[in-house]
Amino acid sequence: MASLNVGNLGNLGEYLREQRRNAQLSLRQLADAAGVSNPYLSQIERGLRKPSAEVLQQVAKALRISAETLYVRAGILDAERDRDDVETRAVILADPSLNERQKQVLLQIYESFRKENGFGADADDEAPPRDAPADGAAEGADSIPGPDARTSGGSDAGPRQTAG
Repeated sequence: MASLNVGNLGNLGEYLREQRRNAQLSLRQLADAAGVSNPYLSQIERGLRKPSAEVLQQVAKALRISAETLYVRAGILDAERDRDDVETRAVILADPSLNERQKQVLLQIYESFRKENGFGADADDEAPPRDAPADGAAEGADSIPGPDARTSGGSDAGPRQTAG
């Protein structure tokens, strides 16, 4: 029978198998931990199926490895272009001192800064010109958790209240 490996899928499957064995998990144990079927996981390992990013995230969590590493191996992320981004995200996701909600908020803030600086996925289309008015730059401030910069009085707002 001909191999159905497509691009990086064989590489992904081999890597998953290696990680599973390093974690001393059977195929069935990993499938149960990741919430996917045993045959489906077997097909991924053999390079016959291309898993979604969500499935890769579940498998990564079960293996306690970076989902971004799996995304790169599956060809979802470009390894060269996104290496720094992937490493930063992996460090944030691996930080045991943050809960899941905090990690997601931090990743959203990180991505907004990358887009603002011209490095986001659609940054060329969405980034405002560098000489955009200051009020345009403040539009996204409502999505960042923390003290409201527009409150009057009190010293909680810090330097964000400076006139500009």
